[in-house]
Amino acid sequence: MEIYKELRYNFDIESEQRTGICKRNIIMEYMIINRDIWERKEYFEHYFSSVPCTYSMTIKLDITNILQKRLKLYPTMLYLLTATVNQYEQFRMALNNRDELILYSNMEPCYTVFHKETETFSNIWTHYSKNYESFCRRYEEDIERYGSIKQFMAKPNVPENNFTVSMIPWTTFDAFNLNVPNFKYLAPIFTIGKFVEDNGHFYLPLAVQVHHAVCDGFHICRFINTLQSQINSM
Repeated sequence: MEIYKELRYNFDIESEQRTGICKRNIIMEYMIINRDIWERKEYFEHYFSSVPCTYSMTIKLDITNILQKRLKLYPTMLYLLTATVNQYEQFRMALNNRDELILYSNMEPCYTVFHKETETFSNIWTHYSKNYESFCRRYEEDIERYGSIKQFMAKPNVPENNFTVSMIPWTTFDAFNLNVPNFKYLAPIFTIGKFVEDNGHFYLPLAVQVHHAVCDGFHICRFINTLQSQINSM
């Protein structure tokens, strides 16, 4: 009896042709997890049903290498977060509309941009590329095309395999927590703050919010350590 059953389908990642935007199709893959024989069955049921539980961890990432190389901070962090999310299955799980537990093959970043005039923000998503320069070009194209649209979801056709990133660069913080009453939301949520300098190094606060049903303390610590290594290797 298999734990995973693979499914595949296409979806359009661009808006309608009437917008004048060239359309592209990509393949999103996911697998349905058979919870009856899944090794996390007992843990999932406990933290999903018996004691519904999400939690957050806030850490300070050393981003000195990014700043020394004069890389743009926001797209670089989006790239590195997505690369790390796609490395670990605990950060790629969700429930579909039939309440089946699924594991996406990859995730796409959906992030906030601020509108100073209205003191509101919009969400934009960018199709991930493993190539850093390609991803940054896509990011710049999306910001140019959708960044001035003052509505909650500025870029249409958000893929369901997305995770959210918020940037609040006006202050630093040592702890940050979101209250999410919908305990069916399993995807990670990332919040980035203002970086600070200490003894020649620059530290960026990052809050990581996860669902305990699919992600334990070991997994979030491994994620953070891998992310820091990715930053150091840029």
